[in-house]
Amino acid sequence: MFHICSHVDSYPELKMTASLTFYTNPMSRGQIARWMLEEVGAPYDQVLLDFGSGMKDAAYLAINPMGKVPAIKHGEHVVTECAAICAYLADAFPDAGLAPPLSERADYYRWLFFAAGPLEQALVNTSLGFEVPAEKTGMAGYGSFALTVDVLELAVSKYDYVAGPKFSAADVYVGSQIVWGTRFGTLPKRPAFESYAARITARPAYIRANEIDGALNAEARKSKA
Repeated sequence: MFHICSHVDSYPELKMTASLTFYTNPMSRGQIARWMLEEVGAPYDQVLLDFGSGMKDAAYLAINPMGKVPAIKHGEHVVTECAAICAYLADAFPDAGLAPPLSERADYYRWLFFAAGPLEQALVNTSLGFEVPAEKTGMAGYGSFALTVDVLELAVSKYDYVAGPKFSAADVYVGSQIVWGTRFGTLPKRPAFESYAARITARPAYIRANEIDGALNAEARKSKA
């Protein structure tokens, strides 16, 4: 475990908050949570876990019985699942401005949960070679892959960001799905996706998070060589 100070001087009011621990592997969805942590700017301790014994160890299963990363522990509160981590951190560190006012959260909640539900299901099922039979699309939460992709394109086409004109925690989760999907071929490279991805990946917090995980991955490859 080691301590990472993420531009805490920009958020001096966060210094007195409860301790924050981040459980991750740099080759996992932990990259999403890392980006969100960099966005809020709070200092955090990091625990790196391997995909075998580390994530299945009894000590970590007490944190996340699913035996997967990421997870965070903020004081005595444990949060798992990337979308939940993004939403929680936005609320826990409001001065970062990553959640809209309550009266303006309709699109924020809508697209955050769309990406965590229908989009995630559609991407995983399609990647595994499973296609919903045409006569049974009503039984699937996402209907069809084509429909889900069209709706996602609509979501990122109305404004510069998914919940409005301002970047929010929903963009961390939705944006991660789009960046990863278009990069590795699980999503088509549509102009709306590419322009949206260009906006969000230019953010300093995204760049910092990628540099951290990139360095960890390089170190892991070097140790195995």
